[in-house]
Amino acid sequence: MPTRDVLGARLAFLLDWLYPPRCRHCRERIAQDESYFCHLCLQQIRLVSHPLCTTCGRPFLGTSGADHLCGACLGRAPRFHQARAWACYPSEEGEGQPLREVVQRFKYGRKISLGKPLGRLMARGCEEFLSAHPADMVIPVPLHPKRLRWRGFNQAVILGREVGRSWKVPMDPLILLRSRETPPQTQLAEEERRMNMRGAFSVNPAKSVAGKTVWLVDDVYTSGATVNECSRALLKAGAKEVYVLTLARAV
Repeated sequence: MPTRDVLGARLAFLLDWLYPPRCRHCRERIAQDESYFCHLCLQQIRLVSHPLCTTCGRPFLGTSGADHLCGACLGRAPRFHQARAWACYPSEEGEGQPLREVVQRFKYGRKISLGKPLGRLMARGCEEFLSAHPADMVIPVPLHPKRLRWRGFNQAVILGREVGRSWKVPMDPLILLRSRETPPQTQLAEEERRMNMRGAFSVNPAKSVAGKTVWLVDDVYTSGATVNECSRALLKAGAKEVYVLTLARAV
């Protein structure tokens, strides 16, 4: 009689034959569903690697040298302790960039099924960072109720759930509240983004983060204004440390 491992292997083979794993961008068939992108698409995605800023995680252009603080963090230290991302997010609008298109499809095209593989990529790709900073809870960046009703889901919740499952850390989407609706950040300069986010978040009075180390999860780190204000609210409520994890880092 076949063992459970043998039956599992046969089932996996059958599922791959019936529903072959495909690249999340170009839909080409891939050999195994580990990277979630085919080899050609993955080559177009720049992964975040050293050297990088020891605080905000911004990667530097060079491929050699030690990690150090970037100019932005030297000039204005963030509220959070450290931040990391799985990959670099191209800031320019361009067709065919795999990560940008998949994120846009997930976030604005309402392709919620993309959230699970993207969350797993975050959890696996930032393993070094997460293992060095164990947390008590995962907290997703919240949407304002009006934006949530329009979109139908919060992408940070879906990503955070996968990170929490991968690392066996509980996630609570009800701790942080978006207490003030803000205009979209897209067309704002960096200082305008900070002012736009000021006081936009608060901690649910029915919840407690006192003495807790938190993984704060969002999809894309652009200027850092959003996660900075979230961190401000969490630390004010007594959180011990806040570490920011995002799928991508705009560069």
